[in-house]
Amino acid sequence: MADVVVVGAGIAGVACARELRAAGIDVRLVDRGHAAGGRMATRGLWERRVDLGASYFTVTEPGFAAVVEDWSERGLAREWTDTFCLLDGDDVSVKPGPVRWGAAQGIRSLVEDLAADLGPERHVVESIADLDEPTVVLAMPDPQARRLVGAHPIADLLDRAWEPVIALAARWEERTWDPVSPTGRFDGAFVHGDEVIDWIADDGRRRGDDAPVLVAHSTAAHAQAHLADPDAAGPALVASLREHLGLADPAATHVHRWTYARPTGERDLPHALAGDDRLVGVCGDGWGATPKVETAWLSGVLLGRELAGRLSGA
Repeated sequence: MADVVVVGAGIAGVACARELRAAGIDVRLVDRGHAAGGRMATRGLWERRVDLGASYFTVTEPGFAAVVEDWSERGLAREWTDTFCLLDGDDVSVKPGPVRWGAAQGIRSLVEDLAADLGPERHVVESIADLDEPTVVLAMPDPQARRLVGAHPIADLLDRAWEPVIALAARWEERTWDPVSPTGRFDGAFVHGDEVIDWIADDGRRRGDDAPVLVAHSTAAHAQAHLADPDAAGPALVASLREHLGLADPAATHVHRWTYARPTGERDLPHALAGDDRLVGVCGDGWGATPKVETAWLSGVLLGRELAGRLSGA
């Protein structure tokens, strides 16, 4: 039994566990999945890794910038682009923004790198009552955390709603969609006014191998209508993708359901922590101003530091 158990080995849980370990706190990291990563998810498809969850990350916070610089120096992370398209009906425009980062081996590889010396265990947690550790961290969306905490006081703070997304990965024999972009290079596109697709990412461009693979994320409404049968969402996603980019039928597709993909509304608190007899904390991209990879990392770091201070008596 450790002093703290962190449930959820996404980037928030891993960042929290690393802060606790650095402070000399005995910590155990568990996750129901086979590997660390959470919604920074990558799946092996068509003899390569395809990013099905978080599409990219941006960097503004100095602490996270240092982590990203280390990844970059070791060839794990790479600058992708600062320009996406905006598809709005028949109108196509260029939408510049901050530099978006990707990962040569898939975005999950970055979380796996941070978790390498933590020894994450595969373990399905049904309730915090089943855990022996006196302090618990839940690094997951509010609805999932609520199911685990029962009547613990932390439940009153878990009030943020989350939207679903269905991700479609599709492969073609060759790249044909670059001319859609006014720049002649297509990296991704925000889609407005479409009932089916919200976002399209060029997986070959963000990985740097130029593979003819696209990943489309559905609107929340399309996902909600197909949560019970996500494969049934695929044909409409393929049809919308073909229409927007002028494509032939893909050679292969894969569909993945994210029941809790992104939080709605706003929340400024960086994390939650409550309890007298038993401390329970919650962290992730649902805590902070904007739901981003960087937000999740910072949420985990700040919760880890607060817990370390309390547990060490500092």
